[in-house]
Amino acid sequence: MPRPQPGPFGPAPPARGGAGLGRRPPIGRGLGPGPGPAPGPAPGLRPAGSPGAAAPAELLLSALAVRIVRRLSAPGPPPGPPAAAAMPGLGVCIVGSGNWGSAISKIVGRNVCHSGRFSPAVRLWVFEETVGGRKLSDIINQDHENVKYLPGHKLPPNVVAVPDVVAAVEEADVLVFVLPHQFIAPTCAQMVGHLKPGAFGISLIKGVDEGPGGLKLISDLIREKLSIEVSVLMGANIANEVAEEKFCETTIGCKNPEHGQIYKELFQTPNFRVTVVEDCDTVEICGALKNVVAVGAGFCDGLGFGDNTKAAVIRLGLMEMVAFAKLFCRGPVAVATFLESCGVADLIATCYGGRNRRVAEAFVRSGKTIEELEREMLNGQKLQGPQTAAEVYKVLTQKEMVDKFPLFVTVYQICYEGKSVQRFIECLQQHPEHV
Repeated sequence: MPRPQPGPFGPAPPARGGAGLGRRPPIGRGLGPGPGPAPGPAPGLRPAGSPGAAAPAELLLSALAVRIVRRLSAPGPPPGPPAAAAMPGLGVCIVGSGNWGSAISKIVGRNVCHSGRFSPAVRLWVFEETVGGRKLSDIINQDHENVKYLPGHKLPPNVVAVPDVVAAVEEADVLVFVLPHQFIAPTCAQMVGHLKPGAFGISLIKGVDEGPGGLKLISDLIREKLSIEVSVLMGANIANEVAEEKFCETTIGCKNPEHGQIYKELFQTPNFRVTVVEDCDTVEICGALKNVVAVGAGFCDGLGFGDNTKAAVIRLGLMEMVAFAKLFCRGPVAVATFLESCGVADLIATCYGGRNRRVAEAFVRSGKTIEELEREMLNGQKLQGPQTAAEVYKVLTQKEMVDKFPLFVTVYQICYEGKSVQRFIECLQQHPEHV
């Protein structure tokens, strides 16, 4: 039988005889004198009813009072520090709610619920639009679906659409940037002065911006605007397939090991596998340049060339990607990075299934402009390949290296200078790799 544990005033009293530990004696038994002579008074106590004798209740209260006084007067251990409050989880905000932003919100929304590291609510900044007479933010919050940019896929209920960008980001520790690259500068301008101290971000934006030297990485633009640390995520991640939870890989470029682990916990699932590398600039430039090559692959498809020709476009495009990265990136470029998902895998996926390839093929077959096709095929979202080609062309012109990158240059000339798409094959036939 276990020994009774001490209570707040000392050891628990023993159970009354016959009642058993913790059992109340039966009514009418054990409360009064049993058979046989009544027991006499305890030594040193006067019998009840005698002159000066205390009542049993008074004796009990007196003994209890003495014990309390002794306990309170006895020296005890010094008081310890107050218990630390549980640290709040990291707040996450996804800045952008298009096709890719909505797809990644499915992953993030689920992962934060299974991790003690993050706050369970994920804010999703939505550029407010009216769809079918309803605000898009209301549709997402009430129906848990982005019916315009990711129809047919339910978002987790803890993903909360917020149409005010300041309200969306002000409590966030982790900012996930995933919106068309031409909107990143004005969006960051609204966020200035409203971020939590110590907030950091990761860019999922595959594109580049115009800078003094002709080309600026999106991560650099965010760093300059917001003065925060920024990593990047790029890979063979076609948004609809990610939303359908089909297996894929991705690459995170991150120089901070602690942040790298946070991002891996935030994004990785059994069907979305994450590799973290330190070669941030190369990871990001791969994500931008592969869109230019994909436009070339779309031209190839639209002209009716076969898989052999498209394979040549992919190989020569990869060669130009490596050469441009070595020309542009500030630090050493690890060729091994091009073998990650952000490199050759993303290039292949985009040249066969991405929006840049599809729109470029339609451009050849329909005779419509890129702007018309963006409205018809992308719900007004902007194509990144042609704009990236324009920024790349500026850099190559400044460095007098136009002739070294014929595929990149030809894509630019077809999109912006009216060069006939029928002449696209010439950039492959006369490529420096064949000299």
